[in-house]
Amino acid sequence: MFTSVDDVTARLAATGYLASPAVATAVFLAGRLGKPLLVEGPAGVGKTELAKAVAQVAEARLVRLQCYEGVDESRALYEWNHAKQLLRISAGRGETWDEARTDIFSEEFLLPRPLLSAIRGDEPTVLLIDETDKADIEVEGLLLEVLSDFQITVPELGTITATRRPFVVLTSNAGRELSEALRRRCLFLHIGFPEEELERRIVRQKVPELSEALTASVVRVVGALRAMDLRKVPSVAETVDWAHTLLALGADTLDEDVVRASLGVLLKHQDDILKAAAKLDLDAV
Repeated sequence: MFTSVDDVTARLAATGYLASPAVATAVFLAGRLGKPLLVEGPAGVGKTELAKAVAQVAEARLVRLQCYEGVDESRALYEWNHAKQLLRISAGRGETWDEARTDIFSEEFLLPRPLLSAIRGDEPTVLLIDETDKADIEVEGLLLEVLSDFQITVPELGTITATRRPFVVLTSNAGRELSEALRRRCLFLHIGFPEEELERRIVRQKVPELSEALTASVVRVVGALRAMDLRKVPSVAETVDWAHTLLALGADTLDEDVVRASLGVLLKHQDDILKAAAKLDLDAV
């Protein structure tokens, strides 16, 4: 997929994703070693976008399993088309159960979900298991077979093994601790908030109409907000949103009125907004 770390950096940049050396190295090694990549970090720093960028670069099919509390085997692996099975049984009233069973538990009645769909694909595939920490711990057991041997066992059909391994990205906001068994099967990458220079480059790429001076001011103010004791500090995505907001407002500089009027773009809790309005010193950033 990639020939070198520099190749990762250049090709991801062509899609609009500016990767740090640590990110580019992790992606290169995951592709070269054929290992799943577990990407952990706060929301909005580009974990999901990384998987999308890799899929775009590789011209691969992106298969996404969005995790949430209550996601189970039928949502993650596969389920049977029960309505179609019942119709088939009704249509064959003269058959024995053994004859009907052989037919209704066949490929025709199988509904693949994201994990099985990614395993069975013979084209380049990126499997994104998004927000893994939001799923119940039992779901991790479903992932172990997939990530260890890239195979899934369907009792009625047998074991289905990947003929072409997908590039797997798991993301986590660290809402809960993932099991050691799952971590052992993956390469690990932590994406935190970027350094000031990289964040300026990100904003300049996403909002090229914004002046360099205003871009620098935006990044410094966001950095000052992240240094505060807030319930939810602004992410990179919110930095970009704020840059778009300032452009829409026609702001040439950051003054107190503009910042106070638009804090709701960066901060999502009223107590954070009040704290920031009281403590933020624009002259000091």
